[in-house]
Amino acid sequence: MAIASQIKKENRNHIAVIGDASIASGMAFEGINHAGVSKANTLVILNDNAMAIDPNVGALKDHLSSLKNGEYISTNLFEDFNFKYFGPIDGHNIKELLSALEEITKYDGPKLLHVITKKGKGYKVAEEDQVRFHAPGKFDIETGDSIKNENSLIKYQDVFGETIVELADNDEKIVGITPAMPTGSSLKPMMDKYPERAFDVGIAEQHAVTLAAGLASQGMKPVVAIYSTFLQRAYDQVVHDVATQNLPVTFCIDRGGIVGEDGATHHGVMDIAWLRTIPNMIVSAPMNEHNLRNLMFTAINSNKPFTIRYPRGNGVLENWKNDISKIEIGKGEVIKEGSDIAVLSIGHPGNFVSEAINDLEKELQEKIGHFNMIFIKPLDNDLLTKVFDNYNTIITVEDGVKKGGFGSSILEWANDNSKNNKITILGMNDYFLDHGKPMELQEEMGISSNKIKEILLEILSSLQK
Repeated sequence: MAIASQIKKENRNHIAVIGDASIASGMAFEGINHAGVSKANTLVILNDNAMAIDPNVGALKDHLSSLKNGEYISTNLFEDFNFKYFGPIDGHNIKELLSALEEITKYDGPKLLHVITKKGKGYKVAEEDQVRFHAPGKFDIETGDSIKNENSLIKYQDVFGETIVELADNDEKIVGITPAMPTGSSLKPMMDKYPERAFDVGIAEQHAVTLAAGLASQGMKPVVAIYSTFLQRAYDQVVHDVATQNLPVTFCIDRGGIVGEDGATHHGVMDIAWLRTIPNMIVSAPMNEHNLRNLMFTAINSNKPFTIRYPRGNGVLENWKNDISKIEIGKGEVIKEGSDIAVLSIGHPGNFVSEAINDLEKELQEKIGHFNMIFIKPLDNDLLTKVFDNYNTIITVEDGVKKGGFGSSILEWANDNSKNNKITILGMNDYFLDHGKPMELQEEMGISSNKIKEILLEILSSLQK
């Protein structure tokens, strides 16, 4: 925008506000590097509160600490990048802030204002527990106590967190990596127990993936704990640094599918579609906690690039801590047999399918088969052959985009195997989902148990005509 104003010979000020965690990411440095050799009239306001979700990490954090503590350092990084540096100032002192901004307007070119703030400022409970109050959910405003979710079942991310520690206890080659999400992805238990084998690399998804590739090349078993939408930022590294070299990196992809309160930008609905196009990559999704634990053990010991994607929120099993066992890669499981319709599900939405079937009258339940595929790539060829030979009508269910997703892979399989069964794909249509409660968005996508039941009844009715 500043360069556009320069080209149009407009005298305008352009301001970018960035956090001290985000400024360590690659794209921020790319922008600073370019702005520093331009004459563009830009002001970067650096909000320094020493926090992302968890406390900041890395050498840049130390540099910023030296600047704000007035310690002697031989160089100011921003001045070395040709930015005129102002500050540090108290970001909670409005008069001081306004005075600094007025002074800065006298200067052209790239500038940076270093502002010191306190995360949670003004609410004592949040100031004292900054990690929890990054995204606290419902809480009592008087005490700060969380209002517990009625669902007492364990979250998928915590199943991951406990399972990776359990596996690491018995395998010294397992290493955990997360880009600034130790709490969000539940890698923190491993970081606490095995700090020499668990790394928070900051908001640096590309580095997280290539670091994992380097570790894998040296015989380690790296596990990258990352949100679905954050992994998108490292697409190139997944392709070139991991898959092209066929390195055994396990990606545990949290927030696959709808994320609800995390917001519209965090819906992890594209991962299946882009991951399954990558050669050498195994792509899987657990229907429940037992699937997840078994997939983790299988992936870490597979000697292959392996992705496991699971949703935000709670699982479905009271007794989730099964004895972990290795499973056959590319093999699904039969939930129930039927006579007329086969439902092929992938991941957590398989539970919506089971709910929908169980809500039907008994004689209708018997007409529907349900198959938990577990793997998107490779597909279970034997199971699909059996299903397509015994059911004329097939429904696929996924919590991701329909274009290029799991349902598309079933269509491709059917075409490659000269099958002409009727196939209906349930998933997300070609648009971006808004923010909303998971159940509302599942209804909108057509994958809620209610919507699946409606479709089953509609198809059963048409078959009887």
